[in-house]
Amino acid sequence: MHGPGADQPVRSVARGARWAALLVAVAAASCSRPAPGPEAAPGEWRSFEGTWSAVGERRVLQLGPGRRASVASLAGSLLLTGERGLGVGFHARAITFSDSQTGGLGRVVWTDERGDEVYSELSGGPLVSGRHVAGSIVGGTGRYLEATGAWEMEWQYVMETEEGVVQGRAIGLKGRVRLGEAARARGATP
Repeated sequence: MHGPGADQPVRSVARGARWAALLVAVAAASCSRPAPGPEAAPGEWRSFEGTWSAVGERRVLQLGPGRRASVASLAGSLLLTGERGLGVGFHARAITFSDSQTGGLGRVVWTDERGDEVYSELSGGPLVSGRHVAGSIVGGTGRYLEATGAWEMEWQYVMETEEGVVQGRAIGLKGRVRLGEAARARGATP
């Protein structure tokens, strides 16, 4: 059968195969990771921004009218971006203490996909929703050994139950870090 339109199914199959190949190529390109930026020189500052969402529990102690203290333990995901930043994804854990009159403090550990950790100390006013929080990077393990830096964010509690379960997120998380010479000497690079 060689009449008009006899090769129509062959053209449709070929056209479909070309579209499928194009879709596979586009999907592969969109899923690939961007090439890493240039390596930072020893002691060079690296900027980063990110998002952090966490869930945990908070215990509150009333200290009379208008004053309360609280202890919170939170864990969640931290995603960072930025040219030559620290890394991309971290598991973040924090323990905080807050007094509505004297302020707050806390300790934070960010663990990357390799198991290397970044350590931070929080300080400032009471650690409540909508409050500016400042962190100081005070070291780490592996490629973050002797890291120093600072970061800041606004913390927002999204949910809180009567049982003390809380969920929160960071707004405007940004900072900068400088890796230590010991990590570079060992050949550890982010």
